[in-house]
Amino acid sequence: MTVRKAWVVAGVALSGGLAFVMLLVVGVYLVAGNLVNGVGGGAAKALAKGTVPAEYQDLVAKWGNLCPAINPALLAAQLYQESGFNPRAQSHASAQGIAQFIPGTWATHGIDGDGDGDRDVWDPADAIPSAAQYDCTLASYVKDVPGNPTENMLASYNAGAYAVIKYGGVPPYKETQNYVARITALEKSFAAPVGRVDPSKQAAGAIAYAQEKLGTPYLWGGNGTAEQGGRFDCSGLTKAAYESVGITLPRVANDQYNAGPHPARDELLPGDLVFFSDDPTDSRAIRHVGIYVGGGYMIDAPRPGAVIRFDPIDTPDYFGATRVTEDGAKALPTPA
Repeated sequence: MTVRKAWVVAGVALSGGLAFVMLLVVGVYLVAGNLVNGVGGGAAKALAKGTVPAEYQDLVAKWGNLCPAINPALLAAQLYQESGFNPRAQSHASAQGIAQFIPGTWATHGIDGDGDGDRDVWDPADAIPSAAQYDCTLASYVKDVPGNPTENMLASYNAGAYAVIKYGGVPPYKETQNYVARITALEKSFAAPVGRVDPSKQAAGAIAYAQEKLGTPYLWGGNGTAEQGGRFDCSGLTKAAYESVGITLPRVANDQYNAGPHPARDELLPGDLVFFSDDPTDSRAIRHVGIYVGGGYMIDAPRPGAVIRFDPIDTPDYFGATRVTEDGAKALPTPA
């Protein structure tokens, strides 16, 4: 029983021009908010400041604590994956709203979250509570299944509780396994920081600058000037981000590649510049750059018609990376 197919929103996320600060927190590398405000505290799964559009922050924080199987960061990750926080999103499979309910599921599980007397799938005040309630209902269905309760709940959300019960855990469906992995990875991206960034405050500051530009429309040749409406292209964004912390980079992507040592894929740290090319042998053919934030994601200005957003780096055209901070470069292994 397929309850709902997860559909990737990397290409459409924030397409409505949402301008919000996405604070990405991955593993032990915690991005820049706590460098400004001091060491973070509180629950590790609370929402990081600014990760959710302001109009939905309180809803996600409240309803993300509805049951032990979910938390605000996990609920935020689901909403981002489903719609990019777009309350008017509609998929080719007729999934609707910020939480992408298909009509049959909404008819059964939609609730009147704001108590105004109706259940409106297009209203985040109903759809977000309904998503949380649906998560908790699914968790109750599979509570006796072995394994991680949250992963079993996510698998039920994607493939149906029957499949999770049948297979005694996350079923052997590629789509479902990918969905569980993606949401649990994104969950870290929305969680409140609990420690300081290591090794580079400059890298964290550059990421913080780029975060503030999330949702900004792309502009070819854009340097973020007032005359350009504060818009950037890919290398204009990375250059401005590092200029904000006192590091001057060349203007174009293939020159930025030569601005420091090159960490391997398994050595990447938040703040590293990551590059993409159609020719894996020629750095002069590099055509795109972003700022790595951890967990396999970067912040980048992708192309005309898109907005600054975060995207996966593990694509066939991934070329390599450059570490432009002095203290970050010292963390690289010394060549034999």
